[in-house]
Amino acid sequence: MSKSSVEQAELMLHLYEMRREPEMRRARHHVMHEFKPTTWDELRYLSGDDGDRWFRMVTSYWEMVASMVNRGFLDEDLFFDTQGEGLFVWLRVKEVVPEGRKNLRPTWLWNLEQMAIRQQAWREKTYAGVDKAIADGSKLKGSKAAKKMKKAAKR
Repeated sequence: MSKSSVEQAELMLHLYEMRREPEMRRARHHVMHEFKPTTWDELRYLSGDDGDRWFRMVTSYWEMVASMVNRGFLDEDLFFDTQGEGLFVWLRVKEVVPEGRKNLRPTWLWNLEQMAIRQQAWREKTYAGVDKAIADGSKLKGSKAAKKMKKAAKR
């Protein structure tokens, strides 16, 4: 059974509002569409340019949110069922993290990484078969995937 609460839903709405702030939107767009570094040197961390500033804004935001999820302030089922951007950000930045941990601190973006690992596993377990059914053009009604989705929604 889900541990989600009205307070957690309100926190999620507040976090969503923070993502809508104009500078954060620019930063999110940069990380999602323009961010290409695959090494620490290419990242130019703390260079002060827009790309660096936006990278730090997005990764620190998602590190903070992941910390809330990891510590149980946000129920994983509620969060994972409605959010995917944190996982996307992790997949986008994970190549530079090992060098960042050598250059900054060993725990840099650790919360984001741990949340992303659990979210990927949660998605595989919760929505097993959904992607295949959609890709095949199958109807989900009455399928095993639909039953899993219905069960997940009840949590």
